[in-house]
Amino acid sequence: MPTKFDASGKRWVEMEFLVPGTPDEVWQAMATGPGNTAWFTRAEIEEEIGGRITFHFMPGATSGGTVTQWEPPHRFGYVETGWAENAPPIATEISIVARSGDECLVRMVHSLFSSTADWDDQMEGFESGWPGFIEVLRLYLTRHAGETAASFQLSVDAKGEDLVVWRKLLAGLGHETADAGENWTVDAGEAFFGEVVRVRQDEKQRYLLMRIDGEAPGVGLFGIYRMGETVRLSLCRFFYGADAAAAASASEPKWQAWLEAVAKS
Repeated sequence: MPTKFDASGKRWVEMEFLVPGTPDEVWQAMATGPGNTAWFTRAEIEEEIGGRITFHFMPGATSGGTVTQWEPPHRFGYVETGWAENAPPIATEISIVARSGDECLVRMVHSLFSSTADWDDQMEGFESGWPGFIEVLRLYLTRHAGETAASFQLSVDAKGEDLVVWRKLLAGLGHETADAGENWTVDAGEAFFGEVVRVRQDEKQRYLLMRIDGEAPGVGLFGIYRMGETVRLSLCRFFYGADAAAAASASEPKWQAWLEAVAKS
């Protein structure tokens, strides 16, 4: 969806989506540090208006801001600075409304004030980047809501055409193709088995989402996306249960080495 704007200089992108769970469960997932860690990225959130919020993305990439709305379990907002070089602050507003069937409708809006379209591409990038994580959120709320979680995000740059790099990633996972509904056994950064829940392939990005079973249950999000002239390989791994932190710590360096080997292959 393209960026919207009005005469005041406000520019924004917005999206709505359904997730399973009660408003309290969805609030805990979206408005707390442990909750964000379970489906998005490692985070700390001071749970009050004026509180500090920090997202830890790829190693060395951190974004910070301030909580501006705090109305549990329905409205949460924050303003981030430094989200892009020389960019103006960007505001995020999240609303959570109960729907029938033990579901919630979530509305998310990213907005900033600018007299030019200089940041429109980056804002629209937020919108295109959310769907994979929203699928992780749905899996978490369906199967692991409230459980202890740990996660990490990793990426490396690769050379080659998008489809070539995508095939390298699949080969690294031990498969030639990927289709939703397939049951996979993987022996890469770690050994696991599970179901391919979703596959997306278009001109902007390619990724697959796996529900991982076994001793270290969780979710794996593996993909590629283009950054200008560069293709970036990315991996997000989410772990649930009492041993989540230990499992994440043990596997993170192995996955980093795996990504680098795929990029060089």
